[in-house]
Amino acid sequence: MRSRNRTTVLACAALMLAFSGLAAPSLAQTAPAAPDAPAQSGAPPAAADPKAPPSEMPSPAVVPPDLAPSEAPQWRHAVALLGTPKYPPDFKHFDYVNPNAPKGGLVRLSDNGTFDTLNDIIPRGNPAIGLNLIYDTLMAPSSDEVATEYGLLADAVRYPTDFSSVTYRLRPEAKWHDGKPVTPDDVVWSFEALTKNNPQQAFYYSHVKKAEVTGEREVTFSFDQTGNRELPQIVGQLRVMPKHWWTANDASGKPRDISQGTLEVPLGGGAYRIKQMVPGRTISYERVPDYWAAQLPVNVGTNNFDEQRYDYFRDETVELEAFKGDQYDFRVESSAKDWATAYDFPAVKAGKVILEEFPNRASGSMQAFIPNLRREKFQNQKVRRALNYALDFDGMNRTLFFGAYKRTSSYFQNTELASSGLPQGKELAILEGVKDLVPASVFTTPYENPPSGGEDVRRGNLREAARLFKEAGYEVKGGKLVNAKGEPFTIELLIANPAFERVALFYKPTLERLGVTVNVRQVDTSQYINRIRARDFDMIVSVWGQSLSPGNEQREYWGSASADREGSANYAGIKDPGIDALIEKVIYAKDREELVAATHALDRVLLAHDYVVPGWNYGFLRTARWNRFSRPEKLPEYGLGSFPTIWWWDEAKAKATGGAK
Repeated sequence: MRSRNRTTVLACAALMLAFSGLAAPSLAQTAPAAPDAPAQSGAPPAAADPKAPPSEMPSPAVVPPDLAPSEAPQWRHAVALLGTPKYPPDFKHFDYVNPNAPKGGLVRLSDNGTFDTLNDIIPRGNPAIGLNLIYDTLMAPSSDEVATEYGLLADAVRYPTDFSSVTYRLRPEAKWHDGKPVTPDDVVWSFEALTKNNPQQAFYYSHVKKAEVTGEREVTFSFDQTGNRELPQIVGQLRVMPKHWWTANDASGKPRDISQGTLEVPLGGGAYRIKQMVPGRTISYERVPDYWAAQLPVNVGTNNFDEQRYDYFRDETVELEAFKGDQYDFRVESSAKDWATAYDFPAVKAGKVILEEFPNRASGSMQAFIPNLRREKFQNQKVRRALNYALDFDGMNRTLFFGAYKRTSSYFQNTELASSGLPQGKELAILEGVKDLVPASVFTTPYENPPSGGEDVRRGNLREAARLFKEAGYEVKGGKLVNAKGEPFTIELLIANPAFERVALFYKPTLERLGVTVNVRQVDTSQYINRIRARDFDMIVSVWGQSLSPGNEQREYWGSASADREGSANYAGIKDPGIDALIEKVIYAKDREELVAATHALDRVLLAHDYVVPGWNYGFLRTARWNRFSRPEKLPEYGLGSFPTIWWWDEAKAKATGGAK
């Protein structure tokens, strides 16, 4: 299942969303900043979809109280994918907030690149960061539970036991910033605008066959299938926009068009509204003093800053130096090198800048070098395995990353969903059910990356890579690796982030020793996004983030139907009937035990195909902040620090630090 937070945007997911053309209407939240990956580093991450590891999981035997088929669906104040909601209908606030947090102050944040539109629905252009602040969703997630949502725009939700539809009931007090009420028509229009204008979101919500007004305050979504427990919940992630504003004329008398980019400040209904902006350079959001939902339990203790401002930097080195110069307040550091070497400056020593790591208990990820399987040269598995043998991870980690990382060996790394050893129990039964569709090796051989170590190991890996290339039909002639037609094996490694060039250049000489012609091609962000959307690349480095309750988004990541769809997150172009079958097993899992087993099986088969060259991982989020802020004593289990969502401006600390410049 996707996850998202209404008040912040993921540090690492920003570029991942851009890769896919997702305009973040549901703000798919998946993972913390991928370490040393081509992603922006200045903005704080949102809390990932809160799903617990095994020791912290609610008992999988505790299942939502399903109704007998003869009974009518009952209204619920919350929905939990697997388990029961922690908070009762009359709860006052989440346990991890300070309900008396003071309001006020300015928090200054940053982002990389630029922006040229305030419409992030369409998969074109570069939308401004933070637009989610001005809108509300039907439901809001809890950051100390797994896959659980409580009412925001909706005060109640109901669905039948076969999960064939879901009905949301809107709060009568919900209103837009112009004072007009939020209506079921707004919800239906928002859904239709989203799925019509964003192919990725159309795919994500493809099983919603109809959205319709079914009461004065009710809207019902009907599905084209039964048994998919996740569908009612992902509909709750829908961001609602004002139909009356988008279908009216602008100040010049020209009709507005949701299918086009715009720099006209849009009407919202959320906790913040746009205060001012300079296109491509800065955007500021101010807290709405009479926000209709300020005292709802899901909002108490949040949205504490009077203003949130994002400044844009085109160069990451400049961005880092700007932080040191007190030009913005909070930074997520994705570079191990910078974390080890760049934070020894006077403000840190004086305690004016705080360095803190937050554990990531909320998500897993696969960061990897991703070859484009749509190109014939990468369709041979032996070629892809050879590329893995060519990666000297130990040398890269030691030389570039100060030994900070571990090699990734799962698409669900650092979670209970990661496969290991040989399949057993339910996982084995699931795999045996698709035995004719998956590699035989999954039953006999656990996945392992090539060994990593000293010079002898590296030479052995190169010999094995050369052997695999030879078995795949390649040989070295005149120092170049060529196929039977004499065509050279070439790789253009496409990057957008200058800081990632050193990683690509470390990989390059090892490949060249095998006879591969390698070109590291750096392009600007717009070119990069367009080339990824159009599948015009040999190899990229990217990350797939995972929540602890995977579901429908797995079709988007590696389902056959998404492989050739422009703008999908299936960057590799994976098309495999075994993978498709296992994705369905994940989506239709009936309890936590079955979900974990099905995900283990999916992970195991993905790994067995050697689709990617796995990268590296780090189990913490590195952050630096100017010491002007306070937070609740206990942070949410799955919140990744939850800055700035539940933090607040501390006048005393700000005075001691010297105040924002």
